[in-house]
Amino acid sequence: MRRAASKKTGQSNSNVNSSATDLFRSASSKANSKELERIDSLFYSYANGSSGVIDPEGIEALCADMEIDHTDLRILMLAWKMKSEEQGYFTLDEWRRGLKALRADTVSKLKKALPDLEKEVRRQSNFSDFYSYAFQYCLTEEKQKSIDIESICELLTLVLGSTFPVQVSLFVEYLKNQNDYKVVNMDQWMGFFRFCNEISFPSLNDYDPELAWPLILDNFVEWLREKHT
Repeated sequence: MRRAASKKTGQSNSNVNSSATDLFRSASSKANSKELERIDSLFYSYANGSSGVIDPEGIEALCADMEIDHTDLRILMLAWKMKSEEQGYFTLDEWRRGLKALRADTVSKLKKALPDLEKEVRRQSNFSDFYSYAFQYCLTEEKQKSIDIESICELLTLVLGSTFPVQVSLFVEYLKNQNDYKVVNMDQWMGFFRFCNEISFPSLNDYDPELAWPLILDNFVEWLREKHT
């Protein structure tokens, strides 16, 4: 009899635990559903009524509400977090992806999330991916594979200027004064990032032109050496 009673008690406890788990899952599901509704509502407050996406005008309005400039690097970081595919546009799926990850369903929460987002991007494990994304994000034409020098100089200053200020400043000066290149491609863009991370500066003692560096960097190093002689 005791065993039977014990068995019934065990079943009872199991049922209670199961019910508690179901209640928790139900509450969690409802909370997630409400959060998604608020995220969607926020999206549509900035989206273009005709296209159904947040366009450049909507992004400017969002920036104004967050009290930051639309050229602020953190907007590019937000696009990276959303995995936005087209410059100046956010789709609903991209918006959901980014804001759910940032746990932001209001403008205030989104603004407060930006400092942590910047820390996330600047982690060594993430920054190379962000740097690569920044280039791809600026390819606005179909089958475009390179970016003009003026735009590259602006992008370099925005994305890498605070991390490697001297190298970026000199590379921008070189790009603006040389006549061999009118555009920069992804290989050259990533090559400069590798250069900043691997080469001793300003000595350049460990730069070996025999290694697989893009020719534009060989020319840049030669220009630097001539500049300092």
